[in-house]
Amino acid sequence: MAWTKYQLFLAGLMLVTGSINTLSAKWADNFMAEGCGGSKEHSFQHPFLQAVGMFLGEFSCLAAFYLLRCQASRLGDSSDNPPQTFNPLLFLPPALCDMTGTSIMYVALNMTSASSFQMLRGAVIIFTGLLSVAFLGRRLALSQWLGILATIAGLVVVGLADLLSKHDDQHKLSEVITGDLLIIMAQVIVAIQMVLEEKFVYRHNVHPLQAVGTEGLFGFVILSLLLVPMYYIPAGSFSGNPRGALEDALDAFCQVGQQPLIALALLGNISSIAFFNFAGISVTKELSATTRMVLDSLRTVVIWALSLVLGWEVFHPLQILGFLILLTGTALYNGLHRPLLDLLSRSRDPAAEGEQERLLGGTRAPINSIS
Repeated sequence: MAWTKYQLFLAGLMLVTGSINTLSAKWADNFMAEGCGGSKEHSFQHPFLQAVGMFLGEFSCLAAFYLLRCQASRLGDSSDNPPQTFNPLLFLPPALCDMTGTSIMYVALNMTSASSFQMLRGAVIIFTGLLSVAFLGRRLALSQWLGILATIAGLVVVGLADLLSKHDDQHKLSEVITGDLLIIMAQVIVAIQMVLEEKFVYRHNVHPLQAVGTEGLFGFVILSLLLVPMYYIPAGSFSGNPRGALEDALDAFCQVGQQPLIALALLGNISSIAFFNFAGISVTKELSATTRMVLDSLRTVVIWALSLVLGWEVFHPLQILGFLILLTGTALYNGLHRPLLDLLSRSRDPAAEGEQERLLGGTRAPINSIS
């Protein structure tokens, strides 16, 4: 079935904003500027402040939700405005997981490349699958177990590519290894977040934009308050600011004043996460969760290609192999292989294809969930 212009726009918006989200965060990390009090020029390493910006972007999804609800009310359409009675504190545990996982990943992004960062995030499949078996009582299909095994193999190959790649003064081998391990560790927390959302939140028929926005509100408020004690906590080698604190928000603002392009990178990160969430939810609703997963995989290719073009990293052929294995694991786990198998079976039996087309005729029910 041919896509409409609106569907093509949504797919393009998701691909572009999703790529901008990672690239803008890495762009900010690459800037060098003086800090407060005339401190010497140093790199912009403020992962927790960047995480606050990301939650601000998620929080803005609440505005989109209420705009859509007002529009539905004016048009007299109650289908997009179901009664929602739930305790907002249900979003607090997943928001805390999101806050922790995102902060760790922004710390890791300072240590490794943008493409490895994006590829290694595929590890979430492993932990989500295992936790869903342990806590949601699910039984995984054979293809899902094969997907988990393929994902593990892909992670090993990507990690090996990072070990064998040439490293500059900005990304030493020890930092790259630490960053890769932190990304994988963060996926455990992200998987816990997904399980909590499925078990406690989405059974209440909460609109996805409202869910994202409410979690963003909790994350923004809590992490903003935590910036105060972080200013006084020593972090040693993990700190990228002259004071050696866990996070120095004042130093970040001074660097932004010295180098305004950092503000542009941060603004790109904040706005892109808002549009990416909206586009992803809309793609799932208008097309399918499978389409969303394919576009998310294409996002990794775009980030990788642009990072190479911009000279942010050096090409290593093992990354291609690692990405293909990770893509295979994602496809198997999410059932993307089934349409291909159906297509092959229909091509062998044209009569069965005609019969199936008659049986499946009619409109396709949209899926409205976060994949």
